[in-house]
Order: sequence, then C-alpha cells, then structure tokens
Amino acid sequence: MATKKELSSVIKEELINTLRTRFEGNMHRHEGCDWNAIQPKLEADSGKLWTLNEMEITGGEPDIVDLADTPEIYTFVDCSPESPKGRRSLCYDREALESRKKYPPKSSVIDVANEMGIKLLTEEQYYKLQSYGEFDTKTSSWISTPSEVRELGGALFCDRRYNQVFTYHNGADSYYAARGFRGVLRV
Repeated sequence: MATKKELSSVIKEELINTLRTRFEGNMHRHEGCDWNAIQPKLEADSGKLWTLNEMEITGGEPDIVDLADTPEIYTFVDCSPESPKGRRSLCYDREALESRKKYPPKSSVIDVANEMGIKLLTEEQYYKLQSYGEFDTKTSSWISTPSEVRELGGALFCDRRYNQVFTYHNGADSYYAARGFRGVLRV
C-alpha cells in the first residue's frame, strides 16, 4: 500500500507513461530535451513523483516547459488548457482564509501548493507558459504575489482574453469557481 509521499509501482508506471506521452506530444514546450535523461531522474526521486501525481490527479496535466532554467534541471508546469479543476475555489493564503468570516473556502492556494510540494508560477513564468499555447481562456490562475501587494490585502492572478495575457489584482480573500492556480516543480 502506498504511503502519503510514495506511490505504488503500478501508479508510478502509469504516471511515467502519461508524462512521457505528454512530453512526446508537446515537444515545442521543451525543444532539445531528451526523455531518456529525464525518466531516470524521476524514478530516483519518489517525492517528486508523488508531487507530479498530485499535479496530475488535480487536473494539472504537468509537462516539462522551458523556462530558461539550467540544463540539468527540468521544470514541470501545469499545462492543462484551463486552470486545474481540482485546485479552484480557493483564496490566496492562510491569512486571507482566516480573515474570511462569512462563507470561507475550503482552503487556500498557498496551503494546497505546499501540501502538494509545488510553487505557484511567478508572473514571468506565467507569461512564458503562455508563449507555448493558449491557457486560461475561460478561467484564471492565481500567481505568486509580491509581499508589497499581499501586505495591502491583495493578490495577483492572470488569464488570457482577447488574444492577450493579463495580470489582475483581487482581494486575497476572494475565491471563484473559475479561478485556481498553476504550479511549478523542478526535477
């Protein structure tokens, strides 16, 4: 039986096959990368595999995306067309969750991301992701918010509308059925 941060061999095999198929079908996101160099790194780190499985089962469709990191580090990003379904209707962080007295959401983006072992995309990473396709045309995704904005009660999110990528602000305690978050994991 699988423990919290460890997957059964069957789930590992299914996950690696899913990731390989997605990788091979989207080479434009990671030109020059070789799956044969990536798979051994994944198999050697059960914690990262567990995290990638969490990304997968919450609807993120993780894939390697070239975010100009170092060549030895592979960056997995949620590449689902819309913000992952299993990570929506969340306010931004614990402080916002605790300040919301009426109709609080079930959790916060930061708490869920920490539980999964991923980081939120930065604004720069979000815009780079959008250069590989059209994401969040009907939804939006919270992004990592600078402390100066967060200290004033706000948080940032992005989406794509009218063939443009936009960054917006909202109260950190707000949450919507069409807003989730995308994560990043370095392997």
